[in-house]
Amino acid sequence: MRRLATALGTLAAAGAMAIALPNAAFAARGQLILAPGQFIQNPSGCYNAPIFPLIVQNETNESVRVYDGPNCTGNVIAVVPPGGGTTQEFGSSVYVP
Repeated sequence: MRRLATALGTLAAAGAMAIALPNAAFAARGQLILAPGQFIQNPSGCYNAPIFPLIVQNETNESVRVYDGPNCTGNVIAVVPPGGGTTQEFGSSVYVP
């Protein structure tokens, strides 16, 4: 009986993880381009600008936010929708959910 309870508990934990983890692990699908020449496939998280002005081309399935501070700090100065692009003179970093 104890083995059965342990096995069922393990299966329940594995099932809960299978349901919860995939949503947290997905990155945006597609490519984020930060000019000049920084191509990020399936991006997720924060990316600092390689040069100024920050040039963003969003070829992902998610909207990205442009921040005026490094490491995605400060104010959001632009939101770039999927398929969109922007040039931001004071852009320092980009966040992809």
